[in-house]
Amino acid sequence: MVYITRIEKFNAAHKLWVDDWTEEQNQEVFGKCSNKNWHGHNYHLHVTIKGTPDPVTGFVMDVKKLSIIIREQVVNHLDHSNLNLDVPFIPKGLQPTTENLIILIWQQLQTALKGYPCQLHGLKLWETDTIYAEYYGE
Repeated sequence: MVYITRIEKFNAAHKLWVDDWTEEQNQEVFGKCSNKNWHGHNYHLHVTIKGTPDPVTGFVMDVKKLSIIIREQVVNHLDHSNLNLDVPFIPKGLQPTTENLIILIWQQLQTALKGYPCQLHGLKLWETDTIYAEYYGE
C-alpha cells in the first residue's frame, strides 16, 4: 500500500459565535474568533490517498486529476468565502471550526473519489502555523 499526499491552499473568513450567548460568553469561549466583523485564515489542506501503484503508470492516482477534484469539490467553494454564509456544503448554524470543516471536506472528497482505484486515507487541515486537525473518516 502506497500513500500519496496532495496539498492545496485556500483563504476563508469565519466567526465562531453562539446566538443564545451574550457577547461576553462568546468572547470567553471563542476569544478573537468571535470578532463580530469576522476574521480570516490561510488554510493548507493535505489530502492523502492510498492504493497500489498502477503497473503501467506507476501512479496510485494521477495527482493532477486529484488536484482538480480537490479544487472542484472543496477549494472552489471555500476559497475567499465566508464559511458561515457562503458554502453550500456547510450546514447553516454549524460552527465552522477546523474540526467541523475537515469532516465536511472528507464527505465531499469521499463521494468524488468513488470509482477511482484508490481510497481516501486521511486529511490534515492547517488553520494556522500552530493549529491543525486530522481526520481519517472515523
